[in-house]
Amino acid sequence: MMPPRPPRPPQVPHPTSPAPTLDIQGLRITLPGTARPVLDGVDLTVSTGETVALVGESGSGKSLTSRSALNLLPPGAVVEGAVRVGGEDVLTMNADRLRTVRARTVAMVFQDPRAAVNPLRRIGDFLTESATSTRAMGRAEATARATELLEAVGLDPAVLRKYPGQVSGGMLQRVVIAAALMGDPVLLLADEPTTALDVTSQAEVVSLLAGLRARFGTGLLFVTHDLDLAAAISDRVYVMYAGRIAESGPAEALFARPRHPYTAALLASTPRMDGPRGRLSAIEGQPPDLRQALHGCAFAARCPLATEVCDQQVPLPVAAPGRPGHLAACHHSDRLEGSTVDAR
Repeated sequence: MMPPRPPRPPQVPHPTSPAPTLDIQGLRITLPGTARPVLDGVDLTVSTGETVALVGESGSGKSLTSRSALNLLPPGAVVEGAVRVGGEDVLTMNADRLRTVRARTVAMVFQDPRAAVNPLRRIGDFLTESATSTRAMGRAEATARATELLEAVGLDPAVLRKYPGQVSGGMLQRVVIAAALMGDPVLLLADEPTTALDVTSQAEVVSLLAGLRARFGTGLLFVTHDLDLAAAISDRVYVMYAGRIAESGPAEALFARPRHPYTAALLASTPRMDGPRGRLSAIEGQPPDLRQALHGCAFAARCPLATEVCDQQVPLPVAAPGRPGHLAACHHSDRLEGSTVDAR
């Protein structure tokens, strides 16, 4: 039997934050054949013009969280909670309204750009066909818009006449970003958009996304497993583990003074040029199996600070003293203040 969901504290918005473009509250998704939710009470917000990074290990639920903003959920999913985009809950929308939101309000940049395009069609067709079919935009107007966006992402408009196989992976990722902006979305979802690129192209795409966010005022949810990348691009960070938000807060404060053992362990296992010599720290063990229910903290079996209470009670997010907006779901977060935990 699945354990009951613990009570959640009321969510208090930061007094200086603008209204959220994306507002996920209490998102709980259960799939057939699992003994626990894939996502378990996720709360996450992205404000207008803000970049929010969602980080964690593979399988932690990052991509599913981002796709929930488009209601792109697996078959048979049982969903609780709310996912609001621009104040509207996409989980309760009818098909017509959801189609409009996907075309005009929210756009996603996927991990592999070559999987997002038809290799047999020119890039110009890829960029304009959605605009002409969903926005009542004429061909000439759509082409002009595509040309403008290609220039905004640093590409020559001559790319419009080329096929996907005639451009590099970095260039194609820029094309996919331009395509995502064709509908003037208020929210851009970037799901590991730099994973398939070389280091130089990664840096270019990250810089590009930051510039586009500033230019168009688009909210950006950036999904990644790369902590350094998250630190470089984000205003705020959510650290996810086993379908739960372990820690969240302003990027600078969270990386400088983590308050969850999982965050600290991730930082300790990140290779750095100026780090200590010797064997790189690692997080022992494996994430919990979806076929087994969780009754306490999901990280307890791998945590060096775990005690009996960690196995029995799900920790609720608690704000760090004197740091508004910095929350950690850990029974022992105070023991981490100003320190870094070695998870070996």
